[in-house]
Amino acid sequence: MDVFQTMRFFVAVAQSGSFTAAAEVLDTTTTNVSKAVSSLEARLQTRLINRTTRRLALTEAGLRYLQRCEKILEEVREADEEAGTAHTLPVGRLKIHAMSAIGNHYVIDAIARYRETHPSVMFDLTLTNRLPDLLEEGYDMSIVLARDLPDSGFVAQRLGMTYSILCASPAYLKKRGHPESPSALGSHDCLRIVNTVMPAENWAFEGPEGMETVNIPLSPLHINTADGMTIAITNGMGIGIQPIASAVDGLRAGTLVRVLPDYHLEELNLFAIYPSRKFVDAKIKTWVEFLKSYIPGLLASDEKITGTPGNR
Repeated sequence: MDVFQTMRFFVAVAQSGSFTAAAEVLDTTTTNVSKAVSSLEARLQTRLINRTTRRLALTEAGLRYLQRCEKILEEVREADEEAGTAHTLPVGRLKIHAMSAIGNHYVIDAIARYRETHPSVMFDLTLTNRLPDLLEEGYDMSIVLARDLPDSGFVAQRLGMTYSILCASPAYLKKRGHPESPSALGSHDCLRIVNTVMPAENWAFEGPEGMETVNIPLSPLHINTADGMTIAITNGMGIGIQPIASAVDGLRAGTLVRVLPDYHLEELNLFAIYPSRKFVDAKIKTWVEFLKSYIPGLLASDEKITGTPGNR
């Protein structure tokens, strides 16, 4: 019999005043209760209960041990209740990873809206343009853009689809003109975004004639984040790839102009990835369900602003 079980038996005897009453409370036999208490005393090498044929009395050591046991067992009960309600009550802290542009423009907004109805859930959000090791780095979830995902054994919920477009500043286009086709990009300053999602040298476009791939010449700037690229484009450095999420504010404000509006780059899926489908914590379950209902509307709204016709 384990330590916690013998503690429970001892506390039941002390609180009820007899081995028989304790056995009834514990739904066991008087013999089992007596053996458990004797085993506990033997392990401690201390008498906890003085027994006579008519009554029981705790020793001084037994009284001190009872106080400690009652406190320990109460903490264990509370811990069990807290863990047991984790799958029904959204509470606690979520450690989330998201790719930078998606995180800045969609995830932070989603967190704010989610917490309006689940204020007991708190977030640690990390923004990087890579796929993290969820288990090694301790993330509850990663929100990423990818064409497909490697077979990892994790759960992947598709939240929607998006793509990138080409943008430039009004000043750059006034100075250098508008390219009329992807092949005309060779005579322009094309800025390269370098990360695990965006293409670097070969830009593959989907347009009126299907897929078209263009090799991009030597670039005046390589940069690793979409939001950094937005600043470079706005400053007139050239034409660059912008995820829709990064482009919409500039398109609204007129600081960015869409280049080759009949073309867009490769379509990518937006996934929420988390480790397990079994015994999913309530805060993860409700967060995923919220993302699945909220993010598609944001994606559709931003796609309208870019002016791309489509049937998605």
